[in-house]
Amino acid sequence: MHRTRVRTLVALAAAVAVVGALLLRLLESRRVYLPAAAWVEIFAVVLLAGLVVGAGWSVRAYLRGDKPDLDPLRAARTFAMAKAAAYTGALLAGRYVAHVLVMLPELEVEARRDQAVVSGVAALAAVGLSAAGVLVEKFCQIPPPEDDDGEAEPLPS
Repeated sequence: MHRTRVRTLVALAAAVAVVGALLLRLLESRRVYLPAAAWVEIFAVVLLAGLVVGAGWSVRAYLRGDKPDLDPLRAARTFAMAKAAAYTGALLAGRYVAHVLVMLPELEVEARRDQAVVSGVAALAAVGLSAAGVLVEKFCQIPPPEDDDGEAEPLPS
């Protein structure tokens, strides 16, 4: 599996934000109001980011030689979890940014301003989840094998 590109995550978040903002504006024009982010969502996203980094830290310790007993299947699962966290963070960031974009014209209304602030903080937490996923993917990167001369062999494409 290849590592996730940050450019892909940014494009995904931007696409979700634009499409989400358009859909939210359409719904609100028909007097359908979807709830904005809640503080418990922010807590859950931050907790998830911490769990991803925690799982990745053990793989990092193994690759550095600090932890000699690690199941290779666990390392592969950690990489897959990190990739999922990176994409989930990008999707959530787009969703929360869409809420902020919809509420920008009405920031003088206190309730809308509060919703925009919570959604903005949630977007930052989602970016943190995505960053944690990308970081843990890097933790799971195996160094290239060395040949008999002690020089690293290039990885096959």
